[in-house]
Amino acid sequence: MALKTFILGLITFSSLSLQAQESTIWQDFKTAKSTGVTPVLPDFSYAGYRYSEEAIPTVNYKVFDVTSFGAVPNDNISDKKAFISAIAAAEANGEGIIYFPKGRYLFNTANDDQQVIRISGSKIVLRGAGNGKGGTVLFFDKDLPPANPKQMWSVPMAINIGAKGANKKLADVTANAPRETHIIEVSNASKIKAGDWIILEVTNNSPELIDYDLKGIKPDTSWASLIKKGVQVNERHQVAKVDDNKLMLVEPIHYDVQAKHHWTVLGFAHLSEVGVENIVFEGNWLKKFVHHRSAQDDSGWSILSLNKSVNSWVRNCTFRNVNNGLTIGASAACTAIDLVFEGNMGHNSVDAAGGSTGILLANITDLTGMHHAVGVGGGSTTATVIWRSRYPENTCFESHSSQPRCTLLDQVTGGLSDGRAGGAIFNMPNHGRNLVLWNYKQLGAARKNFEFWPAKSIWWKIVPPIIVGYHGAETTFNKNQVQVLESLGKAVQPESLFEAQLELRLGKLPQWIAEEKKKMKEQDNLAEK
Repeated sequence: MALKTFILGLITFSSLSLQAQESTIWQDFKTAKSTGVTPVLPDFSYAGYRYSEEAIPTVNYKVFDVTSFGAVPNDNISDKKAFISAIAAAEANGEGIIYFPKGRYLFNTANDDQQVIRISGSKIVLRGAGNGKGGTVLFFDKDLPPANPKQMWSVPMAINIGAKGANKKLADVTANAPRETHIIEVSNASKIKAGDWIILEVTNNSPELIDYDLKGIKPDTSWASLIKKGVQVNERHQVAKVDDNKLMLVEPIHYDVQAKHHWTVLGFAHLSEVGVENIVFEGNWLKKFVHHRSAQDDSGWSILSLNKSVNSWVRNCTFRNVNNGLTIGASAACTAIDLVFEGNMGHNSVDAAGGSTGILLANITDLTGMHHAVGVGGGSTTATVIWRSRYPENTCFESHSSQPRCTLLDQVTGGLSDGRAGGAIFNMPNHGRNLVLWNYKQLGAARKNFEFWPAKSIWWKIVPPIIVGYHGAETTFNKNQVQVLESLGKAVQPESLFEAQLELRLGKLPQWIAEEKKKMKEQDNLAEK
């Protein structure tokens, strides 16, 4: 019955929102954009591959078929060496599609080494023959050992995609800049040009800055990272134009910059145009999950990480019987879309983490009820959009402390729990400024006077969020712990804040949005049957 309710909630969501009224805070955003004042809502419209202005491409690079390098599907012999050889050939070519024809491929067997499979070149795409029946399955037989046996979260991802280079300081910030604007002034822009990717960074434990960051809430003495190291912001941006020592950024910044706090600009070492598509990633996690029982529970079968990348993607993939599915770390303008999590419940599904900026997590379907559903990790992750995704009532969005900020859950269907966010005490709070829940449809039992900063819990601390159009279960909220609470119990227009902001910025929605929503509707119709 719970699964039937879950599916029905997805199908009826859009029909309910047709009856909604236009949101007041949305009107404020439109007015602010036209008059040049700072809106209450952040501008999330730049999230995703190439700022969501165009569809993810189906590239036609040279194909490196793993069977040409010794891989044989369905033979129960490891294909790890063949995969690594295909990667080396594609990287030596400067670009390439590493192709897995249909069938089951085997990795991390008892006879394999325990090394991570690494990709460190741009324009490399892992492509399978589909994530449905008769497609491509990459099966990971054994879990890798933890990097530190005392740290249960330290099992590495089996496949790691990311740049090798280091970020380098380029300049200091010399002038204040308000959030949701595009210009920062620096000490010396001679090493920066249009098209470059930078990191706008600060680490400062000024009591004044901490007070701003927490909106006046006093930090707990156990929050060592915030109190000792300080507020940490790592926004990744692309430079649109350089005018003397002024940098005009493509995307708006999302934090009020005060030069007195010693902000700096770093060059961002990254890959670009990397993709993973049309593959089932299957682990061998078959035990009942117990949080923090063992390294295997917490991170045993950790599958895929996309790090230090821009304009890259993961799409049309299924993760089955895994502990950790996908993390996008220290990246910008990337999309993970049309992902399914099935099989045995594990630890994490998919998150944006490591100081990523502008990551779009779209149409994520978690059928397992992972301990942490789709969400955000730490490292000062900013401007993440979780769009039209769903998970069961027994779990909740991830918000894994270490200073994530400015996150949009847009037309998300799932549970609400104050015990599933994640994060160590010394890295609290779970989420900083500007968490936005837009037309969130809650499954499961209603909560009365739900708190985002409860006095009795040390594991659930979220700076007062913006909640608009929250409906489904008849949950109420402690109004002293929300920044904005509008239209509780009834969805609002626009139905999707991300789509509305994107349309406002571009003048019309890109065609891929309509195509994706059509795919979602077909998916819901199949679920109903």
